Amino acid sequence: MKLKFAKEPILPDGSYYHIRCKPGDIAPYVLLPGDPERVPKIAEIWETKRKVAQHREYMTYTGKYKEAPISATSTGIGGPSTAIALEELARVGAHTLIRVGSTGALQPEIRVGDLVISTASIRFDGVTKIYVYPEYPAVAHYEVVLALIEASESLGVRYHVGITASTDSFYVGQGRTGFRNYMPPWCKNIINELRKMNVLNFEMESSTIFTLASLYGLRAGGVYAVYDNVITGEFTAGAGEKDTIKVACEAVKILYEWDQAKSTRFKKYFYPSLLK
Repeated sequence: MKLKFAKEPILPDGSYYHIRCKPGDIAPYVLLPGDPERVPKIAEIWETKRKVAQHREYMTYTGKYKEAPISATSTGIGGPSTAIALEELARVGAHTLIRVGSTGALQPEIRVGDLVISTASIRFDGVTKIYVYPEYPAVAHYEVVLALIEASESLGVRYHVGITASTDSFYVGQGRTGFRNYMPPWCKNIINELRKMNVLNFEMESSTIFTLASLYGLRAGGVYAVYDNVITGEFTAGAGEKDTIKVACEAVKILYEWDQAKSTRFKKYFYPSLLK
């Protein structure tokens, strides 16, 4: 398969090598599940939808949700594949990216099936260290956070808002023992340490999404369904998944409306009284 340019992996039809999308295939508002199988589940509640592409872990649908243009692209698990998706989505026109995933809770009051909305992420990943100084913050865009809160309230779901820990490791990096009970000393007490820091949850992609979005002047946020609580020991696979999808799609509709309000009033930033 020939690439148009080795340093910019574009195929002869103009699509990017990994996501197989080109300008015009993607809406400006993109939801980012990890699992490709979650993409058609997300698109089920849209008014219109079409499958755009599928290659490796990257599946993309584009359509409309309550008049808002919307896409969903799976990223695979972890920072490296997520960074590829974000790089290529940004090149084909995405400006707002919302991580839609599952998570493990770190606070005892967070129930299985609740949602967590990230304000920022601890950068326990390796990818973002390649991009920028370790002191650079991984923060969600305030407009996306507000839209996710507004959507959660309007749908009547239980949610929590706060800081997320984002790691490359599902096992030892999240306090689980490795094969043959391997556990490095720096991970032994990670759960208790993060709990005391008031960190809400573990996941594996948000620090990459937030950091790259900030670097590139894009908007990003994240909403997660709590499948397990590492403090209480509760676990239910799939708990809260449908609520997470509904909240993320509704947040896109809200952001679309806010963006229209900003445009008509020639404002760069959203603020509550803009809607009066």
